[in-house]
Amino acid sequence: MTAVGRNVRRADGEGKVRGSVRYGMDYTELGALTGKVLRSSLPAARIARLDTSTAATMPGVRAIATATDAPGLSGMFFVLKDQSLFARDEVRYAGEALAAVAADTEAQAEAALAAIEVVLDPLDPVLDPDHALTDGARLIHPDWESYETIVPGPRSGNLAWESRIERGDVDAAFQEAYRVVEDEFRTQRQHQNSIEPHAAVARYEEGRYTVHTPTQFPFNVRGRTAELLGVRPSDVRVVVPAIGGGFGGKLDIMLEPFACVLARKSGRPVRIVNTRSEELRTCAPREGGIVRLRTAVARDGSILAQEGEIIADNGANSSGETVACANAASLVLGSTYRVPNARYVSKVVYTNTPPTAAFRGVNGPYSVFAQEMHLDHIARELGMDRRDIRLHNLIGSGDVMVNGQEVDGPFLREAMDELETMRPWQQLQASKRPYRGHAIVPVTWLTNSGAGSASMKLNEDGTVTVASAATEIGSGAVATGVRQLVADQLGVDFHDVLVTPPDTDTGGYDLGAQGSRTTFGAGNAMIDAGKKVREQILDVAANLLEAAPEDLELADGSVHVQGVPDRRVGLAAISATASMTSGPIIASGGFVAPPESFDGGCMTGALLTHFTAATYHAHHAEVEVDPDTGRVTVLRYTVVQDVGRAINPQMIEGQIQGGVVQGLGYALYENLRVHGGEVVDDNLESYRLPIAADTPPIDISILENPCPYGPLGAKGAAEPPIVPVAAVIGCAVADAIGAPVNELPVTPFAVLQALRKQGESAA
Repeated sequence: MTAVGRNVRRADGEGKVRGSVRYGMDYTELGALTGKVLRSSLPAARIARLDTSTAATMPGVRAIATATDAPGLSGMFFVLKDQSLFARDEVRYAGEALAAVAADTEAQAEAALAAIEVVLDPLDPVLDPDHALTDGARLIHPDWESYETIVPGPRSGNLAWESRIERGDVDAAFQEAYRVVEDEFRTQRQHQNSIEPHAAVARYEEGRYTVHTPTQFPFNVRGRTAELLGVRPSDVRVVVPAIGGGFGGKLDIMLEPFACVLARKSGRPVRIVNTRSEELRTCAPREGGIVRLRTAVARDGSILAQEGEIIADNGANSSGETVACANAASLVLGSTYRVPNARYVSKVVYTNTPPTAAFRGVNGPYSVFAQEMHLDHIARELGMDRRDIRLHNLIGSGDVMVNGQEVDGPFLREAMDELETMRPWQQLQASKRPYRGHAIVPVTWLTNSGAGSASMKLNEDGTVTVASAATEIGSGAVATGVRQLVADQLGVDFHDVLVTPPDTDTGGYDLGAQGSRTTFGAGNAMIDAGKKVREQILDVAANLLEAAPEDLELADGSVHVQGVPDRRVGLAAISATASMTSGPIIASGGFVAPPESFDGGCMTGALLTHFTAATYHAHHAEVEVDPDTGRVTVLRYTVVQDVGRAINPQMIEGQIQGGVVQGLGYALYENLRVHGGEVVDDNLESYRLPIAADTPPIDISILENPCPYGPLGAKGAAEPPIVPVAAVIGCAVADAIGAPVNELPVTPFAVLQALRKQGESAA
């Protein structure tokens, strides 16, 4: 029986349930020192004095590092290299590193930090992205022109990066419009808040750094650490223990280069683990966004043209994916509905605030929120039903997205139709009660196309070992998905597929656990390797069974002759025979998604240009609002999700449930507030996360529209569930109170304010 399509239990499940798994923050080494980082208390300042001499003589202090010990500049994906490990001459955000200390104990390290003499001359911080773009704003990076970029990109002053899409005759379409509707939307920072904080243990031996860290993207940590320390990437080895969650927050370097430089200077292993306060203050969250939309529509509700300006707060440097994924917002705005004429510009802006970075669904949640709230506004202006206007403009088979990429099927319509069977729109409309609202949101999303690789060997006992740098961050992609693909291909039991821990010395390049790409990318690489291993197995078995390879079948841990099940030989015997004859059975495989056809001429500054293995979804939510307190209660939530092929349906359902709850946090509760350049919410008492009591019943329907180049048709599944949640919740709340909601999160205070404004306008 095939392993694919079954609810196989996680290979790492028992250890996690019993608490025996050794996570990154649990890892240490004999004689490891404690590392601590001294960070700026000001968001903008010149460094007048930084004296570490007293601290260096304190008991237990073994090493102190400053900017002179880390000469390099770097940036996520090496797109824009504007980040140093330590502040040099000038501080650009509260929390920027000034120095790092390694000592025998945590108390000694803390005492040494306190003894470092720091004199900062304050500068006026630039905190608002709109202000940062004005002519009179102080330049946060005066030397911005000297920064190295991977490709030429539109930049100037505090504009870190700009991407633009322009298609059709936008101006002419606006002149012909029956109605023009404009809106502005603002959204907040959201922190990943993984259960496990960032941690790193590094040692320096024989000219090489080895760092153990719970990262989602070991090759990125290797490359970025090497750049900052001024060494070759091969001089850094990254080993990944069990990871206690990531959500994008562990794609980039955080503590690893600090631990490495301290290990080199001290000659001892160094361990650094963040406190929760350090996590919230210094570990890059989802960026705050401003989205301004202007849309021309016909009398029948057809979108004729749309202009959009998206401003993303980069923070003080480009340490995360905010720059690399700048064009994602434009693609999202023009991939669910037909927009024949479009002009979108995405601006990533420097501010004197902590840098922002990847969080599940980069650029998507706030872009979809803006588009859907804006579409509801258009429906009100035209007197149209909200579902009807969506169906009328829904992109479908033969249509093109805003980048000129052709849609590969009627899958959005199928998702909407499936949702209609689960939550009939007119029936819900007819049964509406005061202060109850509901909404429906379709969305198109992508699967990250990055490269994956794997090597595979048949062991002497008939089990299979796979080596890969693909990481398991909790989604089950490695713990179940890729194992099921290998088990299916080689005809072995799921539990006989072993995966080694990610290690950049032994695993081939992998783009990391991001964008729902692990099962897709690593899975395809493992299938490629598995085909080669399978051929070797059948060649050896053919000699043993005196049969042609094409007459053999591989199943249940053995090879047998088709039609003659008793003529069989086990994989253990095949492995032993191969070792003595043709050589051990081992092979490597790789994968990168094939190119999609799109119109590159309509884009500038776009690093993300198209949707690979596009997925199609529809969400519905029903909410109730308390008019006295403003509290929003989500009564029921429904998801229809296209996954290509469901390798493990239960794992997919778990990811959908988690993504929806995380999206509810973004929509209703979470807000990493930054006042005067300092993070206000530096603990989980003031930073409100959703809990079990906030979680509504979630109904799920999985659609399978196989991708021709996905592993057995599979596409990405873990990231999309969060993308439309804020939009569907915001639209449902607006429906319940009869007033628009143009900012996130939709807190009780925001609801009461909207109700008050509505009452004032009615009077």
